[in-house]
Amino acid sequence: MSAPATTTPAIPLGQRLAARGLDGLTLLVLPAVLFLLALFIYPFLYGLFLSFTPKAGGALANYQRFFSDSFLYGTIATTLWLALPVTIATLLLAIPIAFRVRLMRHQRLLTTILVIPITLGTVLVAEGLLNYLGPQGWFNRTLMTLGIISSPVKLLHNYWGVMLSLVITGFPFTFLLTLSYLTGVDPALEQAGATLGAGPWDRFRHILLPLLLPGLAITFCLSFVQAFSVFPSAVLLGAPAGPTRVISIAAYQAAFEEYDYSMASAVAMIMGVVQLVIVVAVLGARGLLYRGPAGGGKG
Repeated sequence: MSAPATTTPAIPLGQRLAARGLDGLTLLVLPAVLFLLALFIYPFLYGLFLSFTPKAGGALANYQRFFSDSFLYGTIATTLWLALPVTIATLLLAIPIAFRVRLMRHQRLLTTILVIPITLGTVLVAEGLLNYLGPQGWFNRTLMTLGIISSPVKLLHNYWGVMLSLVITGFPFTFLLTLSYLTGVDPALEQAGATLGAGPWDRFRHILLPLLLPGLAITFCLSFVQAFSVFPSAVLLGAPAGPTRVISIAAYQAAFEEYDYSMASAVAMIMGVVQLVIVVAVLGARGLLYRGPAGGGKG
């Protein structure tokens, strides 16, 4: 007589997935990974490949064309000349305002008012500035009525118009990030410094600033990337064929005026590399400062 067959108990699906390293947390991350692959990694790799397949010439023909034409490679300096001052200006504005707002009673109301420009969009802000800063706009008419100027100040279709637009649209973003980092600092640290006799400037320099430096570096990087990708402001308020011909305009013209998507991809890759260099430099400087005596960090 044969022995009765033994049945192996069924292992739940969750335990089988966990045994293979696929627990519930991993499955929750999977949609984000697929989203990243679909919307960032694949387009980036495709654009990188496309940049090395020019209409004519070897694989590096697009890059050789870019760096041999001053009308093209000059857009890098033009964009940096806009993005870096705008980033520094918005950060210098955001820090004292964030310090002041966090101590006010109606913090939420003030924050809402200050971030309104971010809800309007770049194009709407640019349209408003065209009316406000134009030769017959409120700004010039007010100054002329008060006798401060005799002729309108030219603030449009040049560097200053684009810069003002970028400051207005970039400030809310920088302010919100700065305020979030600032509100994360324990107030007891400041109180302890005040108890030991440290004045406001000493508390800021020796307590708050070292704690805020990592966050301010990240804020600088994000604000810089946002300003470096300027396009609508440079077209509407600047001189696209002259002083404000930024690198994004060069990419646009290659793609939609010359219909050379390979060249446009090369310009986009160069644009990404420039941004990456600035971001790495800022984060590297942050690391050096944060490891110093003032930061007290361990890296």
